Amino acid sequence: MATRHIDFDQDVSAPPLQALPGQAEIARAYDAAGADYRDYADGDGGTALDFSGRYGFADREVWSRIDAALIELRAQGRHAIRVLDLGCGPGTWLLRTVARARDLGFTAVEGRGIDLSPAMIDLARRAAAGVEDPRIGLSFDVGDILETLEQEGRHACDIALCLYGVLNHVAPGTLPAVTGALARSTDGALIATVRTTGSLPSIFISGIERARRFHQDHEHDRLAIDLADGRHIEFGLHLFHADEVRALFAPHCMVRELVGIDLFHSRFRPERGWNPAGDDPALDAGLVRLEHFCAADPAFIDRAAHILLRAGPGEG
Repeated sequence: MATRHIDFDQDVSAPPLQALPGQAEIARAYDAAGADYRDYADGDGGTALDFSGRYGFADREVWSRIDAALIELRAQGRHAIRVLDLGCGPGTWLLRTVARARDLGFTAVEGRGIDLSPAMIDLARRAAAGVEDPRIGLSFDVGDILETLEQEGRHACDIALCLYGVLNHVAPGTLPAVTGALARSTDGALIATVRTTGSLPSIFISGIERARRFHQDHEHDRLAIDLADGRHIEFGLHLFHADEVRALFAPHCMVRELVGIDLFHSRFRPERGWNPAGDDPALDAGLVRLEHFCAADPAFIDRAAHILLRAGPGEG
C-alpha cells in the first residue's frame, strides 16, 4: 500500500461544506488555537509513546485499549487493517495507531482522519508527511462526523476512534445518530472518550491557565471563554454522565467497558507557582491503584476527567 501524497497547496482554509453554524464555530475555535492546542493536548511526546505530560495517565489508559485492539486483530492472523479517527485533531492518535500496527506486522495499514478544523487537518497532514512507508496509507480531511460516517457506511473500519472532546462538541440532539453511525462503522473495536459533568474545569482548546474567566452553561450546552490575551471564544459543549453514554451506545453495539479515567491524577498534579514539583513514585503507584479500583464505581465514574467506552459489534 503506497503512502498517500500530502498536498500542502490544497486549500483547507474554508469551512466544511454545508457546515452548521455550531460546527463552524467549533472549527474556528480550534483554528484559532492551532499548534498551541496540539502542544497542550499531546504534550512533549507528540506522536511518540511518551505519556509524561499533564494528561499522561489518561493517555496511557487510552493507549492500552488501542494497543490491545491491534494485538487482538493481529493474533487473528490479519495482515490488513483500516483505522478511522473521527475528530482526529492534529493526527496524533491516528499516527500512533498506524505506526504500532506496522510494528506488529500488519502489511497493509490504512488510516483516515476527519476533523472540523482546517488548521488541525493541516497540522495532521504535515505530521503525516514524515511517514514514508509503503505499508501505510494515510488521509486527513476536513469534514463533519455524521456526514463522514454516512459516506463510509457499515463495516468501514476495523478500529474506530473518537477521543477526548469530540463527542462533547456534538449537539445533543444529533448524538443518537452519531453514536449509532459510529457503532455501525466498525467490525472491531470502537474506542471513545468524553468529558464528564463532574470533571475538573477545562477550556478544551488550551490549558485553563490561558483563561481569565470561563463559564459552562449546562442549560444551553455552551462554553464561553475569555482568554488572557483578550480574545473571547464560545462554542457548543455538552458534558456527560456515564449512564447517558451507555444509553447512547448500548442500542447499537456491545458495550464491553465503561470506566472513568483520571479520577485522581489531575487532582494531585502540582500547580506551577504553588506546589514544588518533584517525583514521588510511591504516590504515583498509589494513585494508579486507586484509579483502577474506582474506575467503574458509580459513585466515582462521573467525577473522572473522562469516561472511556470500549465497544464492539453485537447487541448491548
